[in-house]
Amino acid sequence: MPTHPHPHQHPVVEHDDLHRKLKARHLTMIALGGAIGTGLFVASGASIAQSGPGGALLAYCLIGLMVYCLMTSLGELAVHMPVAGSFVTYSALYVDEGFGFALGWNYWFSLAVTIAVELTAAQLVMQYWFPDVAGVYWSAAFLFLMFVLNAFSVRGFGEAEYWFALIKVITVIVFLGVGTLMIFGVLKGGPQSGWHNFSVGEAPFVGGLPGMFAVAMIAGFSFQGTETVGVAAGEAADPSRTIPRAIRQTFWRILMFYVVAILIIGVLIPYTDPSLLRNDVTDVGVSPFALVFRHAGLAFAAGLMNAVVLTALLSAGTSSMYVSTRILYGLAVSGRAPRAFGKLTRSGVPFNALLLTTAIGALCFFSSLFGDKAVYLWLLNTSAMTGFFAWFGIAISHYRFRKGLIAQGYKVTDLTYRSPLYPFGPIFAGVLCLVIVAGQNYQAFSDIPGRWQEILATYIGVPVFLALWLGYRLAKGTRLIDYEDMPFDLVKKD
Repeated sequence: MPTHPHPHQHPVVEHDDLHRKLKARHLTMIALGGAIGTGLFVASGASIAQSGPGGALLAYCLIGLMVYCLMTSLGELAVHMPVAGSFVTYSALYVDEGFGFALGWNYWFSLAVTIAVELTAAQLVMQYWFPDVAGVYWSAAFLFLMFVLNAFSVRGFGEAEYWFALIKVITVIVFLGVGTLMIFGVLKGGPQSGWHNFSVGEAPFVGGLPGMFAVAMIAGFSFQGTETVGVAAGEAADPSRTIPRAIRQTFWRILMFYVVAILIIGVLIPYTDPSLLRNDVTDVGVSPFALVFRHAGLAFAAGLMNAVVLTALLSAGTSSMYVSTRILYGLAVSGRAPRAFGKLTRSGVPFNALLLTTAIGALCFFSSLFGDKAVYLWLLNTSAMTGFFAWFGIAISHYRFRKGLIAQGYKVTDLTYRSPLYPFGPIFAGVLCLVIVAGQNYQAFSDIPGRWQEILATYIGVPVFLALWLGYRLAKGTRLIDYEDMPFDLVKKD
């Protein structure tokens, strides 16, 4: 498919100089690895405790539908234009160049900070086995490992992420198997296991709509990372075939893993269990996975889950480094970041972008250890909602992409891959993203004078994003892209 835009749009489209070494299995595992992590292994317990097993199931199904809509929208765009800038480039081409600029820099910074988060959690997890070794040594070693996996070739990253993700997938499959055998009495369950957990107390729905809304936000954060498959599309072999295949497989596997896992946890552990109320990645003993394995008589459950959580953290850190590096590369070659970050090594790695990303992650990490922790927390809060901004960018880009396609006289049937849910998909996903962003801490608005600092800490990412967007628009004089000015060189006209 074509990747050359109209001449007047040239500054916002990147050059396709990356090496296409990622296979379909790599893309599938990259998306799975981005979405299956501590949100499933640890936070799923808190979800059930907050809204009950029924409320958690409904919330995850709702967010799962939103993710499916987003994945198919991203698939249509990525097959049409498979570039590393992904939704950042699409937002600049089909929404507004300033919107793409703000989204790109915000997303890059968010993932760079995420690297520091994973390093902090990983060193605490290592204390389970090596309590006398200073955690900073582990973090330095893990940062070096992440850098090396990203520095030599995209194939090396793809293989590492494939095996990282495979460990997590196997763990979930084993959990589903053990849990199913416990439900049907083949293996002995815990003292309070059984379907009666769906009717105990206020179950299956606890806390009403507010409880479900809170869990929907947790589910949204848990599913974040699936959009990385769009970034990896810039280095995918045969993208018109591998991207749709990866998106289809990824959605159904993630939905099955999350929904069935929560169903099993809800049956085997009552929502009133105090362990579910804790949500601490550094204490795998509270993981509902570890609790279920322990009830099944597997004495090594805590050690096993500790290893899996460590794998999840390393996978998330490595993936964050890869995606943020490619986002910065896309910004550079499209003229929205210094050109130096667009230079590639002989093996096709944007090394300068990788160096800066690694440096930001390291600085944030060390600030969390030795600096003002308040600064570190504000950095985290600034980037916390960026994933939802990216999802909103995908939805609105796809909606306007189709509108522009029709306005210029092209046929939708000529697209190699078409989202089956347009226009419902991008509208539903875009609106839900805005609702989730607005509702992050809606309870605090009941006492604005007394909780204004809490409100500011929660929503600081919104004004930062808007300032970048509007600042770029004022400086460059950009505007909403007209349908007639959108580039569709790849699509055949009637």
